[in-house]
Amino acid sequence: MRRFLVCLLSLTALALAAAPKPRVKLTTSMGVIVLELEPEAAPKTVENFLKYVRKGQYKGTIFHRVIPGFMIQGGGYVDYLGKKRTEAPIPNEADRALAAGLRNRRGTVAMARTGDPDSATAEFYINVVNNPSLDFKSKKDGNTWGYCVFGKVVQGMDVVDRIKAVKTSHARSDFPNLPVKPVIIQDAVIL
Repeated sequence: MRRFLVCLLSLTALALAAAPKPRVKLTTSMGVIVLELEPEAAPKTVENFLKYVRKGQYKGTIFHRVIPGFMIQGGGYVDYLGKKRTEAPIPNEADRALAAGLRNRRGTVAMARTGDPDSATAEFYINVVNNPSLDFKSKKDGNTWGYCVFGKVVQGMDVVDRIKAVKTSHARSDFPNLPVKPVIIQDAVIL
């Protein structure tokens, strides 16, 4: 009986370890991007993102901040720059994600936030270059807390590269890197 329980526990652990990571398909006006999420490294962040996907939060939002040597950011505004309503902010898991090996590298997806480390809601960004300055360093203040990486692009990095190359306008001080022609997230679904 004891051997049976050990085998059962081993098989259960193996099955959990082999469980597929959640994937989200973002259909944009420039093509499809598929993200693979890391729930073990950033469980609250992944659950938060999936919650927004399930409720249709990202449908019709735009990439409102596009900086070619940095990142593309979206998920918070519709094309006429109306801000979408969000749930309460989540705790910053950048320290936990970094401990699991997730860094702000080209092709990773992370939560956007204000200067408050625990202010992330729905907005996210995709790194278009390595951005080590955005990684967790310490809990001293908002500048050193870092930004929580919670997944990576597994399909559509060419789409990300096309988005990062769009012409932007600096005419509005509140949206200094706004694409001239909106880049719209037409849909977001869990695969």
